Amino acid sequence: MTPAAPPPLAGRPATLVIDGRVDAGRALLVPRGELVHGCTVVLAETLAGLPADVERVDMDMGDVVFMDTAGLQFLDLLGGYSHRQSVPATATNWHGQPLRILELAGLDTTDPLHATAHRPEPRPAPPAAPAAPAAPAAPAAPAAPAAPAAPAERLHVLQEEVDQLRQAIASRPVIDQARGVLMALHACTSEEAWHILREASQLSNTKLRTVAAAVTAGAESNGPPPPAEVRTALRTALGRLGH
Repeated sequence: MTPAAPPPLAGRPATLVIDGRVDAGRALLVPRGELVHGCTVVLAETLAGLPADVERVDMDMGDVVFMDTAGLQFLDLLGGYSHRQSVPATATNWHGQPLRILELAGLDTTDPLHATAHRPEPRPAPPAAPAAPAAPAAPAAPAAPAAPAAPAERLHVLQEEVDQLRQAIASRPVIDQARGVLMALHACTSEEAWHILREASQLSNTKLRTVAAAVTAGAESNGPPPPAEVRTALRTALGRLGH
């Protein structure tokens, strides 16, 4: 059994880390964090570090907490590796916001790679024997009516999901700033800072962006402290991580 993922390069924001191992020819990879700009570089380095004799790659996506369009490029890269190396690849266990992005993109939410995973090339079929003269064709049956368009309610839900994704992307700068504040104040990792913010948001029933803005504002000189419920939630989240 050998480790599969190289250590992250110094100076690179730890928005994504891929842990894993190779056992009996099977590489089990576990991405942790976000599939955003730069995630394909992390994946490419991980795949390049796999042994040449690896027989399959299984990726557990359960610890991916956020995904934008860079996540689709991530999947394209993994699918391309599968084809080039003739190695089956899977990406399963999606949930939360990344799962909704797969749905919006029209991909299989169980495994979006199932259509791109390597399959042996089909053997050419033997030449067919000469066909007997065809019987006169029967009158064509009336064409089936086209499937109705998606209900307006479904379209409305999808539009709301798109709007929420746009808001999440717009919120990234303040969230990244808050993560930096927590990392500096509490000597935690980027991933731990993300979990602190997310847990504080859930405990205080406050939007994640609002919690992040409060943390960032409170770090400024003479900045206002976070609201009492947010401070309490932050202390609880920090305590659970041992900070």
